[in-house]
Amino acid sequence: VQLQASGGGLVQAGGSLRLSCAASGRTFSTFHMGWFRQVPGRERELVAAITRSGDTTRYAESVKGRFTISRDNAKNAAYLQMNILKSEDTAVYYCAADPVWVKVVSVKTIGLWGQGTQVTVSS
Repeated sequence: VQLQASGGGLVQAGGSLRLSCAASGRTFSTFHMGWFRQVPGRERELVAAITRSGDTTRYAESVKGRFTISRDNAKNAAYLQMNILKSEDTAVYYCAADPVWVKVVSVKTIGLWGQGTQVTVSS
């Protein structure tokens, strides 16, 4: 599976963005997915994760109630809907995948990464 993230951009605080992660290959539905973000000088952090079936999600405390992760296995895609954006959400966002759930929620051991997409929130 190869991953490609898109949908980043510049948005005012309080606004919304929807990130997409397109996956190639026919085994997408066997991978748990995650969205991560990184700010220069800081470690990459988990933003949200979703199981392969989509029945379980996990969110960072800082985005709960504002961000929603979803996936469409028929389209080989995962999404991150980001609402009520704040300046502290500014970062490069990455999608990632792994067949092992515990690895998805552990940034350092996850197997597959897409390229990042920049999200900038102006205050």
